[in-house]
Amino acid sequence: MINLIEPTLITWILLIFGGLFIFLLALLVQLQAVIRPDSQKTKNLVIGKGEDYRDKTHRSLSYGAGWADVLIWFPLLVIGNVGVILGQEWGYGLWLASGAISIYINIVLWFSECEYVYPSSGPLVYYTYYWEFFVYWGFAVIIYSSLRLAGITF
Repeated sequence: MINLIEPTLITWILLIFGGLFIFLLALLVQLQAVIRPDSQKTKNLVIGKGEDYRDKTHRSLSYGAGWADVLIWFPLLVIGNVGVILGQEWGYGLWLASGAISIYINIVLWFSECEYVYPSSGPLVYYTYYWEFFVYWGFAVIIYSSLRLAGITF
């Protein structure tokens, strides 16, 4: 017998917030980074308005992160969302992985990009969209998924 984990209000909040503010916006940015990595539009979205890559390594990091998101993170997130909606344990497992990736890359970006992205985007945009949304969502999904997999219902 399969033990289903019924979605709760918190499940739907994490799904909607993650879908709108994490997945859709990040997908648009990362597809732009993969398809047109050297365009000014991509650079405006990834590192800030009017900014340019500091060097080839910076451009390669942006391009590689775009591909990593498209090939690994987005599929984990989409398939995990489907699994969570269906009440499947594996969906919550994929959410755990997605949350860990979200936290990991944004801690790396905090140290490597803050001095460049922050001045051009300002504190409100930088500390919400560029950094906090991903970190908060990642921690929330990890904690929530762990508790749900442990049998705790909210």
